[in-house]
Amino acid sequence: MQFDFDNKQRKEILETVFEKLENYYSSTKDFKTNPDLNIKEIRESILTKELANGISPNKAIEHVIKGLETFSVHTPHPKYFGLFNPRSNYAGIIADLITATYNPQLAAWSHAPFAVEVEELLIKEFANKFGYDGNADGVFTTGGAEANLTAMLCALNHKYPNFAKDGAFGLDKKPVVFCSAEAHHSIQKAAKVVGIGYSLVESIPVTDELKLDTEILQQKLNELDLSVYSPLMVIGTAGTTGTGTVDELNQLSFICKKNNIWFHVDAAYGGGAILSQDLKHHLTGIEKSDSITFDAHKWMSVPMGTSIFLTSKNDILGKTFRITTEYMPKEADKLTITEPFTHSIQWSRRFIGLKVYLPLLFYGWQGYEQIINHQAEMGQYLKNKLLKSDWLIKNYTGLPVVCFTKADFETHSNFTKEILDKILAKGKSWLSVYPIKGIPTFRACITNYNTTEKEIDELVDELNDEVTAYVGQ
Repeated sequence: MQFDFDNKQRKEILETVFEKLENYYSSTKDFKTNPDLNIKEIRESILTKELANGISPNKAIEHVIKGLETFSVHTPHPKYFGLFNPRSNYAGIIADLITATYNPQLAAWSHAPFAVEVEELLIKEFANKFGYDGNADGVFTTGGAEANLTAMLCALNHKYPNFAKDGAFGLDKKPVVFCSAEAHHSIQKAAKVVGIGYSLVESIPVTDELKLDTEILQQKLNELDLSVYSPLMVIGTAGTTGTGTVDELNQLSFICKKNNIWFHVDAAYGGGAILSQDLKHHLTGIEKSDSITFDAHKWMSVPMGTSIFLTSKNDILGKTFRITTEYMPKEADKLTITEPFTHSIQWSRRFIGLKVYLPLLFYGWQGYEQIINHQAEMGQYLKNKLLKSDWLIKNYTGLPVVCFTKADFETHSNFTKEILDKILAKGKSWLSVYPIKGIPTFRACITNYNTTEKEIDELVDELNDEVTAYVGQ
């Protein structure tokens, strides 16, 4: 068996792949936004007997492409108004292809010096964008969950110098994590993983504007029994998943500084606003944080698994993850460099940063600012369009996330679900439902740089038609 094909075969396979991908990329809008979820049909479509001896490359490619096109929510669709899953820009797609071909190993600097230095450069660039000084540090991660986990580990190692050696068993007090009730659930998961347990994650109620209530936070800190508990970190969110809300970062930084608590900002989504002169004011105070989570695979429109952890504490990643081994390459021992495997949760590491570097080389920071401004403008256009049709906007954010309902039906328990089910069944648009203060609302987010006024007009018309049909039942 030969794993390598000859030159002619490789070209034919790539031509087949690129033809099919180009067809999808150029005509995504012609697909249904979402599939029918028939689990029996889906499982039966997956080839099993063929795994023993294999099939021809063309048949294999055809099978996978058909499976993805038939049984996927098409997040690149311009009428996908769902979660923070964007259409990947073409530079990001090419970056993934290049990385897969060269397959650089970023665990050791000497194995992939160009790739490691590219990521180091990008870390410095983003740190500067967020207002950190030149001593800031960071690392690319596989997602926001890993970045938030890294933040919690850094907070523990900062507060407890022996944590890396002794772990949770060496703690004399129980460390408490404070975050908004609207914060991402990866915070609870991180608490499980680091060993302190999710019961030590204190969810703070939100204000009428859905922001972490800083008065209640201060009250909770004042009431904490310091003979048993110790405040570990406060997590502010810049762009909550449900409503796109940005917490009062300035006030949170003040509270953390006063109480000597690690201040982390989960800006997985909203961090993209820092690239826009018109929107960056929403993140005022983030520059005072100890660490930041940012998902480039959200607002920067690159393939999944492209996230960044940043910290203003230059030495904390080393304190948290540094380890000595005999078998790792030592060619760079006399150079002033950072070995990536001593700097992050991951050991073997993919060239994640190329999915940011290549798009920046293609489009530049200026190009990204234009795209982010466009999506913000489309979010405002959606709000205005809904208000003209007597919808109520239930969230408060300058980011393009809109939660809305009808005043006459706020108490109708089935109103939102019935209409959403009908819209999803048609497959023309995709949006979700999110409860705000116990009231189910429709949630629409502009995640696609190709979404225009036309797609928004069609969405609102579709919603209005379904409301009319609902009233006439």
